[in-house]
Amino acid sequence: MASEKVLIITKDNFENEVIKSDKPVLVDFWASWCGPCMTIGPIIDSLADEYEGKVKVCKVNVDNEGELTRKYRVMSIPTILVFKNGEVADKVVGSRSKSEFQDVIEKNI
Repeated sequence: MASEKVLIITKDNFENEVIKSDKPVLVDFWASWCGPCMTIGPIIDSLADEYEGKVKVCKVNVDNEGELTRKYRVMSIPTILVFKNGEVADKVVGSRSKSEFQDVIEKNI
């Protein structure tokens, strides 16, 4: 079950929730049919709990949000983008361990 702390991002709320955020934002581009996406889902949820107040954690369903997926050139999933000050500061493509995601977050907060 997804953490309540993970925001669902659409093209309608992307600007306010991600670009204008006053803290770093981890955005998970995923799809329900993607095995590796489902594998890291619980990790993403736990990161949202662990970094609450320091990092905003969001998800973009690539099947529903093709415009965002194309804009940020997401070619394979899962793709994790970290936004800082409205810009992409880091990118991780593929499944990773929790500690690898923590390293990416730590270097961006």
